[in-house]
Amino acid sequence: MLEPSDIISAPLYDAAMAAKFSHDIGLVGAIDAVPSILEVVCQATGMGFAAVARVTEDRWIACSVRDEIAFGLEPGGELKIETTICNEIRAHRTPVIIEDVDKDPVYSKHHTPQVYGLKSYIAFPIILSDGTFFGTLCAISPKPAPINQPKILGMFKLFADMIGHHIQAGRSVEMTKTALLDEQQTSALREQFIAVLGHDLRNPLAGIMGGMRLLRTEELSEQGETVATMIDATVARMSGLIDNVMDFARGRLGGGLSLAMSRANVAITLKQVIGELQSSHPDATIHMDIQTDLELNGDHSRLGQLFSNLLGNALQHGDADMPVHAALRVEDGELIFQVTNVGDPIPDDAMEMLFAPFSRGEVRSSLQGLGLGLYIASQIAEAHQGKLSAESVGRETTFTFRMPAGLS
Repeated sequence: MLEPSDIISAPLYDAAMAAKFSHDIGLVGAIDAVPSILEVVCQATGMGFAAVARVTEDRWIACSVRDEIAFGLEPGGELKIETTICNEIRAHRTPVIIEDVDKDPVYSKHHTPQVYGLKSYIAFPIILSDGTFFGTLCAISPKPAPINQPKILGMFKLFADMIGHHIQAGRSVEMTKTALLDEQQTSALREQFIAVLGHDLRNPLAGIMGGMRLLRTEELSEQGETVATMIDATVARMSGLIDNVMDFARGRLGGGLSLAMSRANVAITLKQVIGELQSSHPDATIHMDIQTDLELNGDHSRLGQLFSNLLGNALQHGDADMPVHAALRVEDGELIFQVTNVGDPIPDDAMEMLFAPFSRGEVRSSLQGLGLGLYIASQIAEAHQGKLSAESVGRETTFTFRMPAGLS
């Protein structure tokens, strides 16, 4: 029934578009019920051709076909979109039913029946559950057919909905498979990233540290000793920054912070941290109020990191001539660690983002650092089933860490 001029040659279209519609054809072809549906449509209506068509603004493509009248289309075959009634259905999304073109007041002069020699036609839109128009379930015949009947119309509506449901389900399954593959690839990539990050950042630093150890064996001038001390302090700061970046990468890109649990005296852990900070900040005053010698089950290396981050933050943000207060106690079954410094208050809007990564609270824009210390501290707190909070009243800012004292 078709003339060669009515069929569009696929090579006229670019490869990307061809792949897209091949995918749609494959989705419909994967629905086992579609051939049976088209057979039932032809038997119930007496029409010799039925198809599931993909219809877009500029394409009409047969996805599945039952052809008993030698109409001339196979799956993947195309019609010129402007010659079809399905193009109009795409616009108004309502069925079109023609029992006898010659007697139909709307379609008797329509170009489509004249182009294809049709006498009867029926098509229902296939709408996906997300509201997307996919195409049509349609049937044609060169003879009139009594198809405007409730049973036939109901059957077409049911079949069109069923096909739409299966197409949507097929797309969802493919999206899930793609997401799973992407996650697997991303997981491998982030593990590689973390490994490379640790290697490429730590190796140059290790070289500097080795060089400094060698240099320390030499007799240095007073100026050389000053420079060496400055380099040692810089290396220590760089090492701390690398630790924070690595922890951030593990927390955000990997499986979260890992804990190496052990039972130890938490007061000793805190005293060691304070001793290290006091030596690196000789002009600062840290007042300790340690009221417990609890043997705590936890990752004491991580807890020491939390203590160090909070105390370092207080030393960095507080007034240099005012002491920092550190208190450790057990109260109501909780281990409580508090750090208080005197200095500029933290604004309310900055307080909301205080524990977000790369945030320094916007207290002083000149401060150095990546703004990861408080974020890492909050992650360590959560890993110990605890919580980190902050309060800024007047010129006093207090950070409070709480965790179960009996954590097993």
